[in-house]
Amino acid sequence: MNNRIFEGAHLELGDKPQSVVIAIDGPAGAGKSTVAKLLAKSLGFEFLDTGAMYRAVTYAAITRGIDLSDSQSILILASSLEIQLDGSNVTLNGIDISEAIRTPEVGQSIGAVADNVQVRALLSQWQRDWARGRCVVTEGRDQGSEVFKDSPCKIFLVASNEERAKRRQEELSKKGIDIDLVEILDQQNRRDHQDRIRPVGALRRADDAIEFHTDGLSLEQVVEQLEAIIHQRLSQPTAKINEPHHPSSLSKQSLPASEAE
Repeated sequence: MNNRIFEGAHLELGDKPQSVVIAIDGPAGAGKSTVAKLLAKSLGFEFLDTGAMYRAVTYAAITRGIDLSDSQSILILASSLEIQLDGSNVTLNGIDISEAIRTPEVGQSIGAVADNVQVRALLSQWQRDWARGRCVVTEGRDQGSEVFKDSPCKIFLVASNEERAKRRQEELSKKGIDIDLVEILDQQNRRDHQDRIRPVGALRRADDAIEFHTDGLSLEQVVEQLEAIIHQRLSQPTAKINEPHHPSSLSKQSLPASEAE
């Protein structure tokens, strides 16, 4: 790759590579979705919403009355679907389901689909096909470790357990839900454990991923620093920048409460 592709603080449209994938992984509550979307916008890249793919399959199974524990039936269903992603818009067989896939019912049921080994393999290939020929920022649990192993820039976004729990508490408080911090920490620890022992798509930092800690940083600071790291990694493809990254000398603004990935 030409080491002069990335110059200055931002990418110029004409300087973008023809195809590159920035893969962001990390535990729930680290802010991956928000950061990935803003990075994509800042870089002029496209955002690959992998979660929307799993939600679309889950939604299709629910609306068709298919037992989510019937792995073979779910695979047959998934293989028959046409899922299109365009920014925040999601269509299933030509029908807009952008809002329909965000319901609590879908969110509570998605685990059975995401843990289906054959379905995950199918959707992982769909993700690779979607990204081919594009400049993409994607996020999840296994984007750098499994789906896009050849990504030239992998980020493992983390925050301390306490920081993530506080963000979640703030998020719930804004919705009028008051939960004790200890209870949130307990739920979070159980979720982390489950994510790390999943049969497929387990949470794992890729060996060549850059670990980035977001404690004490504002959303703007996280995006700005990650963008600088991405420029450095893509302009020096042979560099091994895989040591944990602990920003310093920054104002203590918290990253906004993140989505429950």
